[in-house]
Amino acid sequence: MRGLLAERALTVKKLSPQLRTAGTYVLISAIYIWVSGHLLGSLVHDPHRIVLYQILKGWLFVLGTGLLLYWMIGRTVHRLAEANQRLLDSHEQALRVLVGAMDIRHKETRDHSERVVRMALGLARMAGLEGDALRDIKFGALLHDIGKLALPDAILIKPGKLDEDETLLMRTHPRLGYDMLQRIDFLHSASAIPYSHHERWDGSGYPQGLKGETIPVAARIFSVVDVWDALSFPRVYKPAWPETEVLHYLREAAGGQLDPHLVQLFLDNYAELKGLALNP
Repeated sequence: MRGLLAERALTVKKLSPQLRTAGTYVLISAIYIWVSGHLLGSLVHDPHRIVLYQILKGWLFVLGTGLLLYWMIGRTVHRLAEANQRLLDSHEQALRVLVGAMDIRHKETRDHSERVVRMALGLARMAGLEGDALRDIKFGALLHDIGKLALPDAILIKPGKLDEDETLLMRTHPRLGYDMLQRIDFLHSASAIPYSHHERWDGSGYPQGLKGETIPVAARIFSVVDVWDALSFPRVYKPAWPETEVLHYLREAAGGQLDPHLVQLFLDNYAELKGLALNP
């Protein structure tokens, strides 16, 4: 008997969500109609009164089944949302492993990508962004240099200054990163940072030469954070700068390389943002 019940329970679980919802609705509705019809027939014998009770019973049925459907659909939507979040979390974990390998390959400082993600999200919240915009910044910041996967190590980890040809090749990585992310549906809207974080407020950046507020706000936010991180930690081509010099550079870059309003917001909240960057 227990084996039969377990087999039936497994069969029910294999049914699609819409079949389970519709089946439950039909079963409960059928039981209500059968029980209420027999009960009304046995208790009320006046033809005039029975019509009134049938109308009331119908309205009660509509109300009850409406509430039942609301609950059942809500439960199904909640389960689908949870499944979607689990899928998104698994994608994010895979991306973090990939980015960690990239950091090692590029000889970046430990925790570079995770650090700029935390700081970029903090600055974005201070700038008033929320919801999907924060999700796009998280993935965009995490994958900001994904296009460098297509570049040779001789350029990526060269200890000296790049020559003209090497610089031109290096400057292709934003477009390469953009093209990569456009092939992945859930990362389409996260491509603003990989594509535009080398644009400059004064229009002298690359790859598109965007200027001012034509640069996506996500890229402008990340640029401030990326400059701070690039100067604050050692790279293969330079040592770390003293903190006072880093902050001075940011002030000088405001209005030229960087969005002046975001630089000021960054400096006004520097202690908190630095804490986010350095303390996971």
